[in-house]
Amino acid sequence: MARRSRAAIDLPKQASDIKQLLDTFLERIEHDDLREQVLSLVPAFHALRDLGSGLINEEGVTSARDRILAYFCKYPRVVIDGDELLVVSGIGEWARRVRELRVEFGWRIYTGATLVDVIDENPEILVELKAAIGIDAADLKPSQYILMKETQDRDAALRWNQLNTIRKKPGGVKSKLLEYLRLNVGRVVTGEELRYLARDRKEWARRTRELRTEDGWPIYTRMQGRSDLDVGEYLLEEDRQAPAHDRNISDDVRVKVLVRDKFSCTFCGWKRDDLSRDDPRKFLELHHLTEHVSGGENTLGNLTTLCNVHHDQVHRGALRWTDEGWIED
Repeated sequence: MARRSRAAIDLPKQASDIKQLLDTFLERIEHDDLREQVLSLVPAFHALRDLGSGLINEEGVTSARDRILAYFCKYPRVVIDGDELLVVSGIGEWARRVRELRVEFGWRIYTGATLVDVIDENPEILVELKAAIGIDAADLKPSQYILMKETQDRDAALRWNQLNTIRKKPGGVKSKLLEYLRLNVGRVVTGEELRYLARDRKEWARRTRELRTEDGWPIYTRMQGRSDLDVGEYLLEEDRQAPAHDRNISDDVRVKVLVRDKFSCTFCGWKRDDLSRDDPRKFLELHHLTEHVSGGENTLGNLTTLCNVHHDQVHRGALRWTDEGWIED
């Protein structure tokens, strides 16, 4: 049902009017038939809905979607129940408005269902997520929501068109996820986007993990050493698969190498915090000091961190490792 336009509501008066309407309903319970009882509740229903939506009366907040966003922004990183959004929006289609805010307008609103999927594939994230949102994330319900970031992603509309185009194509979930990530190489995408692309099937998180661990695509999350990423964010660093032997580096070893090297290139010291548009250094990679073909293993002692520029130089023969450190040839 469309919402009628209205001026600011006098909340105390509205609450008093609702009480009178409910008193009238109580008088009819014993004497009127069912339809008369229902009809007597209709004005109370509309008045109650207006009361809830009138709780947010700020400049520029004129629609149900605006009210939902305003409510989220008042309580970022707090678990919000769907019933709360029903009240402040004043409409039955509140869930669609939340989806619009998320996928079309770029607000990082996560559903409980998506975060549970993330946890299933990354159980170690539970402690960090609990610290962030204040409750045990394993207990989240699909009808609960969290605004993880208070800044809007302005590129969301473009990605929304990409998502819908890929979603309609034939093929499996993994191929669609990879196509979308490759279209957005170097840009952060969200678990909500990937879940939508997979038509809300839980397998999206497992397939994304397989693309990284089995197929060698450099898809990173917070738990793979990208501390600049938030929970539920994904980034394809480079549009290139890792060699087969590099795909077996465990997440545990990968993170230990990055921590040991202080998340910086061991040749030039570049860190992700130094990222700039004109600098060709864009990401960090792990390099085998003793090549895999020569018996080098995927161990902490045989791995080091390099930026993409100097990693390429090593493989071109312009940079090599010695007992004294890196030497340029």
